Amino acid sequence: MAQQSTKTFNFQSKILWALALTLIFLAVWGNSFYSYVGLLYRVIGVLLILSASLVILRFTEFGNQAFNLITQSFVEVRKVVWPNRTETTQTTFIVAAAVIAASLILWGLDSIFSLAMKAIIG
Repeated sequence: MAQQSTKTFNFQSKILWALALTLIFLAVWGNSFYSYVGLLYRVIGVLLILSASLVILRFTEFGNQAFNLITQSFVEVRKVVWPNRTETTQTTFIVAAAVIAASLILWGLDSIFSLAMKAIIG
């Protein structure tokens, strides 16, 4: 019995994918076909059709998993402790100093190797 419902769910998912991809194709084709219509109206039409296809894809197995992943990631983002202004400023200065130091070291090594190559080549 469980395998029958899985097959039905899988078939239903394939039908929904086909419908959503057809809508996306129609959005692209309609944007090209109705090129004489103003850009704003075409963009609104494409966004509406793409939104409809996303709503349809939400009811597929993959879409359901993707929706759950997105909602879980929003929950995790709320848990992040963001640095305050002083921590951000201090970190920025540390990174800038490290970049300057690395560039000076590389410039010095390049100068030394350049002088060595000139001495060897003549």
